[in-house]
Amino acid sequence: MTIRFSDAHVDTWRKEGAVVVPEFFNDKEIKDVTKDFEIIFPGRIAEDKALNKKKKGEFGNKLPLQLSGEPMGKTTMDQFKNFENIPFDCSSSLNLIAVHPSLIEFARSALKTNDVRLYQAQAWAKFTGEADFDQAFHCDFGNHTLTVPSQDECLNSITFIIYFTDVKEEHGPTHYVNRTDSNGFEGMKRFLKNREDVDHQKELRRFERSAAGPAGTLLAYGIDVFHRGTNLTEPGGYRYAMTSCFKKAGNDSIGYTSWPWHFTKPWQNIFENATPDQLNCFGVPMPGDPFWNEETLSLAQLRYPNWNMSEYR
Repeated sequence: MTIRFSDAHVDTWRKEGAVVVPEFFNDKEIKDVTKDFEIIFPGRIAEDKALNKKKKGEFGNKLPLQLSGEPMGKTTMDQFKNFENIPFDCSSSLNLIAVHPSLIEFARSALKTNDVRLYQAQAWAKFTGEADFDQAFHCDFGNHTLTVPSQDECLNSITFIIYFTDVKEEHGPTHYVNRTDSNGFEGMKRFLKNREDVDHQKELRRFERSAAGPAGTLLAYGIDVFHRGTNLTEPGGYRYAMTSCFKKAGNDSIGYTSWPWHFTKPWQNIFENATPDQLNCFGVPMPGDPFWNEETLSLAQLRYPNWNMSEYR
């Protein structure tokens, strides 16, 4: 397997909480995944003008926070109109990209373990004019754990955002702040004391970095890293991205998706194409695990008739 990341990338993620790896995925993978995006999000039309809902009165009686004379962005449900959990009713290209072997290896290296679990993975399409995608800086621990981020980054998790279209500034790249910068002004404490602290947002803006890059670019970050979505302003512009989140197996303090809850979705698209290593990321026991015996093998084969279970027998 070709190594697509370096020790330096892992070291940067561990120190700063975020790192951008351009061209992590190759042209064929990008092309195949893009085809699947067009299948699961069909007929979407981007507008010529960006939607800016931060104008006076657009939020009803409550005006958004003001930042440097301009209203500060916020997270809205409109930003997630085209946001779907795996599995998808399309080819294995999109269904398995979140558990690509190189992503699994990156997660293992970052979290210092050989046993990782995927706990969140979504396809996310954005189109100019569909919503105002500009957000305030925030951290993901709020909906990934009921506690707070551990000081040991290996006890948290690693999130990957992957672009499958070219993403320049006008295509809404994620902006983020390195951990050493935000810690310089008590970032996490200030955030928890007042999540609408405009002065804090101003400080974060001073240090923000862009994850813009060509199709195939990977952003890896932690649940304690300040980041925000930015608006799509390119006339007719769009952005195809995939999220993929890993944690150490057995880390019950981190979570997001209960995969069995989505049992009505086309899981056969994953089971019929994934390796045991990839399926293990969803919690499926590896070949040789005591879970597998004559009865469980027989029942699993009935549930997924076209699953090649030869390695499990």
